[in-house]
Parts: sequence; structure tokens; C-alpha cells
Amino acid sequence: MNMAESHDGRVILCFNGGSSSIKFALFQCRGPNESLIARGAVERIGLPTGLLRVFGAGHELLAELKCGFADHNIAIHSTLDTLGNLRLPRPEAVGHRLVHGGREYDSPMIVDLPLLAALKKLTAFAPLHLPAELQGIKSISQRFPEIPQVACFDTAFHRRMPEMAQRFPLPRDLWHHGVRKYGFHGLSYEYILDVLGEEAAKGRTIIAHLGNGASMAAILDGRPLDTTMGFTPTGGLMMGTRCGDLDPGLLLYLFREKSRSVAEIEKLVNHQSGLLGVSEISSDMETLLARRNSEPHAAQAVEMFCYHIRKHIGALAAVLEGLEKIIFTGGIGEKAAPIRHNVCQGLAYLGIRLDPALNECHADTISTADSSCRVMVIPTDEELMIARHTYRTIFSHNNPQLS
Repeated sequence: MNMAESHDGRVILCFNGGSSSIKFALFQCRGPNESLIARGAVERIGLPTGLLRVFGAGHELLAELKCGFADHNIAIHSTLDTLGNLRLPRPEAVGHRLVHGGREYDSPMIVDLPLLAALKKLTAFAPLHLPAELQGIKSISQRFPEIPQVACFDTAFHRRMPEMAQRFPLPRDLWHHGVRKYGFHGLSYEYILDVLGEEAAKGRTIIAHLGNGASMAAILDGRPLDTTMGFTPTGGLMMGTRCGDLDPGLLLYLFREKSRSVAEIEKLVNHQSGLLGVSEISSDMETLLARRNSEPHAAQAVEMFCYHIRKHIGALAAVLEGLEKIIFTGGIGEKAAPIRHNVCQGLAYLGIRLDPALNECHADTISTADSSCRVMVIPTDEELMIARHTYRTIFSHNNPQLS
């Protein structure tokens, strides 16, 4: 394939895989400038009611396919077939979000056999995500063996945290076996800092990535100091179906006294807890907000979610020794004005004053002019961050404008 750069730049395909879904996007990148060609998702992988949708740059629906996608391999190939049928540009590189990079990988890496071998050894650290993400890389290699691929690690951003924040109070030898706080949602945090720019990123900032998975990071002058997720994406805040932080003795109790198997406990903490477990209705925040006035369990789940966020903001503000900026992002953070209101209502002691009208219309800045802590809403774009990393890793050394 001719890899010479065209006038319009490089075409990069990005995959952001989850345990039962894949988001994808096709970008044209030239230096620091990117333009979206198309984006979409495959949802409900493994179920008979799967759905694949592709949208254009103006969010117009280009294609929709309703059928079962038995696994991630079939979902990837169906995506490639659909993009091909739409006669969209053929990618010159493919970037992947990988949820875990372990101790070693603190920057994007070109995919090769040694990297794949190393990543396979990390699957025990992220068994819900890594196997499917590695399958995505394998599927692309089968389809386009000549196209370079880049692995972008969600944990890489947090490798710059102080060792004090990364360590657990456990015997020291476990540290050398990779037992530490890894943190996740790193690509989202990187994107938000890119949007802010170097000058605006200075100071004491908390970024709250609130979606079905939720975490927060304390950032000082662009450097991460701490984050809420820990060894796995199960820890930290209460989430859609994940429990967040628990007393480890509770898990031992379930195992020893209630005869719960490891598989049952894993299912409990990752798929049956959080908003779903407390509400007994749904893991979807929009559904719970609509029903909280008539369903006490829905109201309690929403309040618990906000309580946990406020509590962790207090802890992260202590790490930062103050707070100058809070940024909400992710599906809930960007779209759920009642959640932002509830969270900030209990943070007046940090100098936070929310403007209700600005909050309701999801303005860029939703705090009042006299609020000593600025509160912002910035939509994240992990796929665009993957495209940027992929472009820089594969092509920037050939581009004199970026050297």
C-alpha cells in the first residue's frame, strides 16, 4: 500500500473496545489538524439483538445493521465490511484503546509480536477488557496485514503519579509483582488537557469522567497526582454496574461465609452492583433520573452516586492542597445537569457556586462569575485522542512540521 501522505492527510481508523461493545471512528489527520470522516459503534456483542451504526461527520446516519454479533472478531469484520460498502477512505493506520498497559507501557506503542506477547500476560489484570481488545488487533491483522497498528494504553497517563499515590499499603514484594494503583480513563483525561491547552491546564484541577464507568483524577499543572480507580476498573466511585471501593473483608466474608465462588463475586462487583444493584431498576442514569420522584430506590441510587463523587472530590482536593477547577466529562458528566447540580451543591466549602441556568444548558462554564473554583463541562473524545497518538507514533517522524 502506498503510504505517501496525500494533500488531505492520513486516514486513521480508531477502535475503542469494551467487554460487549466497540466504538470506532475514522479520522483524517494532518499534523495538529484532524477532521472526522465517520464514527459509530457495535453494541450488545454476544447477544442476538446486536446493533451496528455508522454516522457521518454531521451525525447523519449512514448505515444501520441489526443482527447478532457472536464475538468481537465478527463485530470488527462487520464494521470493516460496512465502512467498505460505504466507500469510505481506506485506513493507513489503525489505533486501539487498550485498557491496561501494566508497569512497562507509559506511552503508545506500535503493535508487534513482542508487544502482543507481553500484553497477553496482562490479561489477568483486566480479564473483562484486554482479551476482547487483543482480539480486535488480531482481526485487523488478518484483514489488513500491511497496515500498522498502535496500542494506546488507558493506564499510561497515570504512570506519572507519585509513587506514594500508586502504592497500596501491602507487603513490599507485591509492588514488584505489579500490584499497584494503575488508574484508568487516561485517554479521556489526556483529551481534556489537550482541549484546555498548556496554559489553561495549570493549577489545581479535578477531572470527573462520569459514565457507565466513572473515575476522577487530581491534576496539578497538567501532571496527575492521584485518581480514584485502582488496581482494576472496579475500584473507586460507584458506577453503573460496578461497586467501586469496598472493604476487602466483605469479599472474604462472601467467599467464606456465603459460599460465593470467585466467578460469582466477580459478577457481583462488576455486573450486579452500582446504580443497578442499589436501584434494582437500571444502570442507566437517564432512566433513574426520570423515575427518582416515584421510585425511592432510584432516588437512593442517584443520591449515593453523587455522595460518592462529593466524598472523593474532597479527598482529591486535599491531595491538591486546594481546588481551582472541576471539569465534568463522560456521558453523565456532559449530559446530566441534575447530577452536576447535586454534586456541586455540597461543595460550597471549596468555593464552588453553580449557575443553575448555565448548568441546565450544559454551557462550557457552569459556575458563577464569583465562584473561586471554576466548574466546566467538556465533552470527551477518546477516539480522537487515539487518532492523535496513532498519527504521532506512526507518521510524525516523517513530517518536518512536527519534528
